[in-house]
Amino acid sequence: MSPLNVHVNRIPISGKVEYLKYHEGKYLVAFDDKASSENERWLTGIDFGSGKVLYSQIAGYVARRIVNDLKVGQPVTMGERFGMIKFGSRVDILAPTSSIPQVKAGDMVSAGETVLFKLSREQKDVSK
Repeated sequence: MSPLNVHVNRIPISGKVEYLKYHEGKYLVAFDDKASSENERWLTGIDFGSGKVLYSQIAGYVARRIVNDLKVGQPVTMGERFGMIKFGSRVDILAPTSSIPQVKAGDMVSAGETVLFKLSREQKDVSK
């Protein structure tokens, strides 16, 4: 996300928050490959019944404040707001290997509207 994008983060799939972990870290530019493992970030895991999704809010060079209002055990609904990364950064989503991508690198996506991938068995939409 650039500083000009909307930085509200939304739940990618309905389920239950199973994992939350905050990592202190650096503030490399968000597009740097090392940002996923070295920058400040929040990891969130959601169990959706027949699988799990893990995503990471990653702070960047300009963005130095991540907001994540979730609690472990909390039920969540796809598309609802849960936090934001102030002044731009990135969110990585790790989906099951059986998922079917619906976007490709470089595509512009809209929060709460763009379907990122479908799950092969349930064919549930997973939005950003």
